Amino acid sequence: MTQPDLLFLAARDAAELIRRKALSPVEYVAAVLAAAEAAQPRLNAFVTLMPDEARQAALAAEAAVVRGEPLGPLHGIPVSIKDQLDVEGFPTTQGSAIFADHTANRDDTLVTRLREAGAIIFGKTRLPEFGHKALTDGPSFGATPNPWDASRTTGGSSGGAASAVASGLGPIALGTDGAGSIRIPAACCGVVGFKPTLGLVPWDNAADAFGNYTYAGPMARSVGDAAAMLDVMAGPSPQDPWSLGAAARPPSAALARGELSGLRVGFIARAGNPRVERAMEANARASAAALAARGASVEEAPAIDWGEFPGRIVYQANYAVAMARHLPQWRGAMDPSLLAFMERGAGFSLTQFREAQFARTALFRAVQGLMERFDVLLSPSLTRTALPVDFDAAHDEVEVEGEKSGITRQGWSAYVYPFNLTGHPALTVPSGFAGDGLPTGVQIIGPWGADRDVLRIGALLEEDRPWGAHRPPAAQCT
Repeated sequence: MTQPDLLFLAARDAAELIRRKALSPVEYVAAVLAAAEAAQPRLNAFVTLMPDEARQAALAAEAAVVRGEPLGPLHGIPVSIKDQLDVEGFPTTQGSAIFADHTANRDDTLVTRLREAGAIIFGKTRLPEFGHKALTDGPSFGATPNPWDASRTTGGSSGGAASAVASGLGPIALGTDGAGSIRIPAACCGVVGFKPTLGLVPWDNAADAFGNYTYAGPMARSVGDAAAMLDVMAGPSPQDPWSLGAAARPPSAALARGELSGLRVGFIARAGNPRVERAMEANARASAAALAARGASVEEAPAIDWGEFPGRIVYQANYAVAMARHLPQWRGAMDPSLLAFMERGAGFSLTQFREAQFARTALFRAVQGLMERFDVLLSPSLTRTALPVDFDAAHDEVEVEGEKSGITRQGWSAYVYPFNLTGHPALTVPSGFAGDGLPTGVQIIGPWGADRDVLRIGALLEEDRPWGAHRPPAAQCT
C-alpha cells in the first residue's frame, strides 16, 4: 500500500486490517506522524504532536494484536483531539496565550473513551481563541489555511481538526460545536462532521451545564467512521446533566436496508440568510433529489423565525461574562474579534438576555413543529464556500456572489447555529464543489435521539454521491 493510500484509509478499514494482522499499528501511526510533521509548516493544523507517546501506544497496540487480546473498535487508529479538551500531560491552550503554559492533569471523559476503544492520540488541533468564531486563526498562532486553497479559511472553530482529516493526517478527529464549530469547518474542508443530540455525547466542560449549547462530536472522511466514533463516545457522564437521561433511538430497520420509501424530507431553503450561493444550493438540492430517487418525498419546509439575533445575544453575553476575568492582565494578547464579541455581549441588558433564552425555547418548539410534518430536514450547510483566510469575523460582512449578506451568523452559518440552540442532531456531508473549486456541504437534521438514522441517511447520500476519491491539493505534499 502506498503512503497516500494508507493515509486516506478509512478508520474502519484500517481497524479491520489491524485485527487481521495485515496492517501494523506501529507503521500506521508512524506514517501519520511523519505526514503531520511534514504538513505542519503549511497547514498549521496542530498545536502539538505527540510522537513519543503515540509510538509507545502503537507498540502496545501491536503487542495486543500479537497476543490475541480482545480489541476495541478503534484499535490502533490515530485520532487527533481539538485543543479544547484535556489530554493528560499535554497543554490545553484553548487557542489562547492565556493558557499557553497550562498542562492537563487528566484526560477528558471522551479522550478516555477513545483510548478504551483502542484509539491512539497523536496530536492536539488548532482552534480560535476559546472557540469563539467560525474561522481558525489568532494572535497566538497565526492562521490555519484551508487545504483546498491556502487563501481561504478552514472555518472554525474545529478548523485544525477539519484540515487534518481532509489532508490525511489521521482518519478521525474529535471536534466541538458551540455555534456550528464542527459542521462549518467540515463543510469548508470537504469532510463529515456530526453534532449529536444534546446530551448523547457528554460535554463535561460547560460552565452552565443546564443552559448548554456546546457539543463534542466526530469529524471523519466517511459517515461510517463518524458513526463508529459516535458509538464509542456516547453515554452518560455524572458531570453532564443532559447526558444522564439521553438515549439514542433504535435505528430504523428500513433505513438500515437503504429503503427511503415514505421518508418525509423538508428542504430548508433559507434560515434567516438573505442569500445562498447557487452552487451551494444546487448541490444541496441534488442531494435531496438523490434521496427522492430512493423513494423519499421532498418538500419545501415552511418558513419559521430562526432567531438569529437572540442567539447572538446568548452567545456574546456568555463570552462577556466568562472571559471578563482575563481582561486586566491579558487584554493586549487576546484576539480582537473576541474582545469585540465581549464588548457587544456586555452591552446587552438582563431583559434582553432572558428574552433571548425564551426565544431559544420558541425556536425549539418551532423546529419540533417541523418534525411533526417531516422525518428529517435538509439544507445547505453554509451559504457559500470558505471565506477568505483574513476575513474579520467581528466587522466584515459576508459576500455571497458579490453581494453583502450580513455578519457570519446571518450571512454564512445561518443554517447550522439554530440546531445548537434546539439540540437536534445535525450532520454535514460533502455535496460537491462550487465554481471556485472548493467543497460544498449539505446538512441533515433529525428528531431528538434519531442520531443513527441521520447518520444512515448521510451514508446513503455518500453511497449515491461518492466523495472519498477527492483529496485536497495540500494532501499531495504530505
